Amino acid sequence: MIDIVQHPTLHQALAAAAQAYGANSLLAIPANPQRSYLQDGLELSFAQMHAEVMALAARYAAAGYGHGHRVALLLENRPEHLLHKLALNSLGACCVPVNPDYRPRELAYLIDHARVDLVVLLDSRLDALRAALAESSHQPPFATPDATLPPAARDPLPGSVHGDTPASILYTSGTTGRPKGCILSHRYELASGHAYATRGGLASFGEGTERIYNPLPLFHVNASVVSFPGALLTGNCQVQADRFQPARWWTEVRESRATVVHYLGVIAQMLWAQPPGPQDRDHAVRFGYGAGVEPQLHAAFEARFGFPLIELWGMTEMVRILSDNHAPRQVGTRAFGRALPGIEVRVVDDADRDVAGEAPGEMVIRHSAATPRQDFFSGYLDDPAATEAAWRGGWFHTGDIVWRDATGMLHFVDRRKNIVRRSGENIAAAEVEAMLLTHPAVEQVAVMALPDEVREEEVLACVVLRPGLERSEATARALFDHCSAQLAYYKAPGWVWFTDAIPTTATQKIQKHSLFPAGTDPRQLPGMLDLRALKKRR
Repeated sequence: MIDIVQHPTLHQALAAAAQAYGANSLLAIPANPQRSYLQDGLELSFAQMHAEVMALAARYAAAGYGHGHRVALLLENRPEHLLHKLALNSLGACCVPVNPDYRPRELAYLIDHARVDLVVLLDSRLDALRAALAESSHQPPFATPDATLPPAARDPLPGSVHGDTPASILYTSGTTGRPKGCILSHRYELASGHAYATRGGLASFGEGTERIYNPLPLFHVNASVVSFPGALLTGNCQVQADRFQPARWWTEVRESRATVVHYLGVIAQMLWAQPPGPQDRDHAVRFGYGAGVEPQLHAAFEARFGFPLIELWGMTEMVRILSDNHAPRQVGTRAFGRALPGIEVRVVDDADRDVAGEAPGEMVIRHSAATPRQDFFSGYLDDPAATEAAWRGGWFHTGDIVWRDATGMLHFVDRRKNIVRRSGENIAAAEVEAMLLTHPAVEQVAVMALPDEVREEEVLACVVLRPGLERSEATARALFDHCSAQLAYYKAPGWVWFTDAIPTTATQKIQKHSLFPAGTDPRQLPGMLDLRALKKRR
């Protein structure tokens, strides 16, 4: 394994890995005849990746790009994304990955906020960029991957590239307010890859023997800053799908000879919903790494498909993951690991006081008392106030509500903003969602808070029914009874709304804030069913 202390930048690590693992595959693109590019797939060895990165770096340097420049990459999940990122990072330039689902206004915000010096994008995205530039006050030059690069408008900064040099700026999802740019250093990205590859137990990685299938987007931290650096440091291969496609999952996993797969909760649900067949066990997967599998599905999924789903926790600001990867695991409980050296954890109340026993509270974390911010993000771009607010008291406030059992195992409850506060009771939206998903009528669900004049907030369930089922009050009542029979009465949905689809991000996270137009009172919408009168103590 590559020593990240001796090789503290991404380029140094890549050069060392190319020397150690030269002929091994580092990046594989699965074949897909329905795709517009690389229909037959592609494999690049460590030596080939290093050579292509060096050639690209020479092109950027010749055009004047280097230390301190920021370059936006709108290259989807194509190999060009990783090649250009590594080339730019080798010169000390910082990459700003772009979500291809951004609308012009969102892209214009990113361009203005990051003050990018250049945009590198696919031909197919040129119209989208021009629309964004029409709304942006900052007007950077742009180029497609193989085109001549426009000259840099300013000189690189003096000094050499080092571990604390920014490698990426990743923008948070921005479910409330404008997205914040998280600055990630070379040290951060290498530390996250090292942690990923060395957690051990059921998540042990061999050296030069693993093929890691990751269908998640490269503009997100999971594929670009967790699994890829992990593969780079260990001589392994990242199998980078263009996106998650349920119908192609097993074909790509099987043909790519994947030994590790990455998932999200929605991926597990969609795979489970496919008809059982021989493909369920026709694979070489040793384990899945991910987050959000529904507790009621977890054990059944593992029994059907023949490999463990190892739940992990991480966030863009700190992605040296925690995971429930040592036997015996707590399957079906939302357990995601324990504190360990380099990730100290407290569970606190609203006043940052430690909660007692197994009571839920916000998880706050740090590296150690001596170096609390080591290997964390470097800060929010141009927002020191938000950075310091997140670090109040010397601990990073994750915004995640968890509880800790007597063994030290941490259990996820929900995001702090996904707590419904009803008559003094805190209700986790995730708990109600998990219960509704066990009903045979439910295809997808999002639970959130609605204002309530008497009880402060009430539970709203937005439900996508399975095909052919009737959107009726009787169906809503059946869903209510299903929850009421197994959850405390106050947790059952007081409102039910049937919809055709629930919007998700490119990483398959539900966008609850996009379900209803801004300024709308959902209670007044046609089809909103009021079940509050059914909520009674037994």
